[in-house]
This record gives sequence, C-alpha cells and structure tokens, in this order.
Amino acid sequence: MKIAVIGRGRVGGGLAGRWRAAGHEVAEIGRDGGDVAVVAVVVVSVPAAVITAALQGVTGLAGQVTVDTCNAFHGARDESFPSLAHQIKAIVGGPTAKAFSTNFASAYPVLDDLPCRPADLVAADPGAREVTERLVRDAGFDPVFVGDLDAAARPIEESTALTRAICAQVGPYFYRIDPVTPITDMAPSSTNAGPGQMEVR
Repeated sequence: MKIAVIGRGRVGGGLAGRWRAAGHEVAEIGRDGGDVAVVAVVVVSVPAAVITAALQGVTGLAGQVTVDTCNAFHGARDESFPSLAHQIKAIVGGPTAKAFSTNFASAYPVLDDLPCRPADLVAADPGAREVTERLVRDAGFDPVFVGDLDAAARPIEESTALTRAICAQVGPYFYRIDPVTPITDMAPSSTNAGPGQMEVR
C-alpha cells in the first residue's frame, strides 16, 4: 500500500518505520511539503495547532482515505469543527479515521518485545475503517473500533487528559481491551455468590 505520512515526529516517523517493515511503500512529508497524488492513504501526524498550515504545503490531496493521529494538547483546536479528524477531513475530502492517538510513540521501540499485542482505539467513516484497521495491525496493535467518526472521534481526543494523567503516575504504557464473558453466560449462584453478585458459568 502506498502511504504518505505528513509529519516526521515520534508518531509519524515511528509509524512510517513500522509500516515499511510490514511491506508498505511510505513517503514521509515534513515542513518542506510534498505531493501525495499517487498514494492511497494519507496519515496526518502534526501538532493540532498547525494542521491547516501543514496540509497547505501538500499537493495532490484529492479524497484519499485519511488517518488522523493528532491530539489537541492544552486546548489547541479549531472549535469550528467537531474534532481534529473533521478538520482534516474538510481539507483532504476523503473517508477519514481517528487512530494512533491513545498510545505513546516513545514506546514503539518495545512493541515487538511485548508478550501480547496492545490495543489501539479507532473511530472511522465506513469507507476508512477497513484500511485503518489493517494499518493498525501492521503497526503492531489490535484495533478496537469504538464507533463512527461523527460519534467517536471527539471522545477519543478528549481521552488525552486521562492518558496523560496515567502516564504521569506510571510512565508511557500500552493497554489491551478484551471483552469479558457475555452477560447471557452469567447467572446468579446459590452457593458462592452473595446478593447482587454473579458467577460465571
């Protein structure tokens, strides 16, 4: 897959390297700009405050599938858009996803040493979901779809405060989200469970 990553920082550069290792053709675009006319996917990994300026330096934006990895630190966002992902979508014009904004790029070097694959939250337009989930897997994560872009992009962005609070206590971390036993497989136990408790069968 031909991918253009706009932004050469920890997130953009880190993902570019992991996708190359997975066999993708990746172009990295920095402040000097570049052309993305021939790519299938555009990934935007820049500070929220410079999204518009960064994309103005890129030619060939023409409705490609787009993945937004940006976070709005310290309230740096254009509130005329529902989310950073929507701001980017308004410029690129294609189906858009939010991903890679709830994990720490500084920890990417140890991804391959983990005993199990961590999760990454994804919100996406229907036309962007399949490609984005593939890229999440190829980067070393298991995608966890949390909803359509309109409903879930902003909640993902607003989880940044919690992510940073946890990091302040334990340092950069990864996470997994595994479903528990379905509620239909649970029933009250007459022997081991107290009032209001359930026992897994």
